[in-house]
Amino acid sequence: MQHATPSAAAPGSSQPWYKVLYIQVLIAIALGVLLGYVAPDTAKAMKWLGDAFIALIKMMIAPIIFCTIVHGIASIGDLKKVGRVGLKALIYFEVVSSLALVIGVVVGEIVQPGAGFGVDPAKLDAKAVAGYASKAQADSTIAHIMAIIPKSYFDAFAGGDLLQILLIAVLTGVVITGLGERGKPAIHAIEAAGEIFFRIIGMIVKLAPIGAFGAMAYTIGEYGIGKLGNLAGLVATFYLTSLLFVLVVLGLIARFSGFSIIKFLAYIKDELLIVLGTSSSETVLPHMMQKMKRLGASDSVVGLVIPTGYSFNLDGTNIYMTLATLFLAQAVGADLSFGQYATIIAVAMLTSKGASGVTGAGFVTLAATLGAIPGNPVPVAAMALILGIDKFMSECRALTNLVGNGVACVVVSRWEGELDPVKLREVMANPLAIGTEIADEKPVPVAP
Repeated sequence: MQHATPSAAAPGSSQPWYKVLYIQVLIAIALGVLLGYVAPDTAKAMKWLGDAFIALIKMMIAPIIFCTIVHGIASIGDLKKVGRVGLKALIYFEVVSSLALVIGVVVGEIVQPGAGFGVDPAKLDAKAVAGYASKAQADSTIAHIMAIIPKSYFDAFAGGDLLQILLIAVLTGVVITGLGERGKPAIHAIEAAGEIFFRIIGMIVKLAPIGAFGAMAYTIGEYGIGKLGNLAGLVATFYLTSLLFVLVVLGLIARFSGFSIIKFLAYIKDELLIVLGTSSSETVLPHMMQKMKRLGASDSVVGLVIPTGYSFNLDGTNIYMTLATLFLAQAVGADLSFGQYATIIAVAMLTSKGASGVTGAGFVTLAATLGAIPGNPVPVAAMALILGIDKFMSECRALTNLVGNGVACVVVSRWEGELDPVKLREVMANPLAIGTEIADEKPVPVAP
């Protein structure tokens, strides 16, 4: 499933600034913050704009992921290679995700963002987080496994669950591959359907500034900038830790893979700003896949790594899980043992797999992690301390997750020997211009 790729554009030949998507999104975010601060009640009424944009994107994710994965597997024609790519991706995900969890623990111990709060656990309002706690109780290993299996083949599309879509797409791709020549008509049909869905996404993404405005206005109007002041230390620690993780850890990985993390961030700036405005990395999943292909990653690797990474490679969520757990432990005066630290990391590794970039999912997985610590040293009710700022934390989680998945896609492509060095050099030579071109133009189908 290929799309025409734009050539590098000279900065002087770009379209007027007010027509550039990332500038429109930036302006929309600023206006949303301003409205939320000046007129909170009016800003809260703008929530539906952000919800509508996210809903429009999410309605297209299932068919796009299905078509991309099925076409990618069928195009490979070698099931051993499919398994090899998947295994490499999972190994990478687990190594980097574990590193993110450990970094959260280390930073939490060094900075001690919760020290001095002196909170009495008995006086915490458990009702405020009761909904999250009840969801977390059902979040067991067996529940995770069973949730992957849809009620029917088409129920996965209706529900839009990424893991369910992955399952049926992989099964369909494997079967079509096994059909050989008889499966080629199905491949062409799926490719054509994919082109249609990508064109629809191209139209919807133009509404990103409106969605970002509505979501940001509601966030500031509902929660207020003032709430950041009380827990500014935790918010700042989380953002700085995530930034260092991206620049240092992912930066070193990127450097060994032949590209600059700074230039990569410039290349996906449009997607980063949309995620900042909507607090959900799912809103840019289709566009991210297009950009990874333009960067030089093969169709088959992009189709397998990006969707899988949205459930299995959540670096930002992992940092948040351990850092927030330590913050709450320090706030209530809990002394954690080495065994409890190990449990936190192990449980967070499992529970984070379900937080696929959706706003609020990280809070549910945090509740599941707290409830699994031996001895229950940190009551789930302690989450009430950070309930007011979770919305501000979710942006950072989603942004870090997005960057991590983009880097993973390039790494696995290079690992598999399917990274086009010419395309990579071309994009990295002028990431701002090429990234803007791809974001602003509609995909044009070309002959496979």
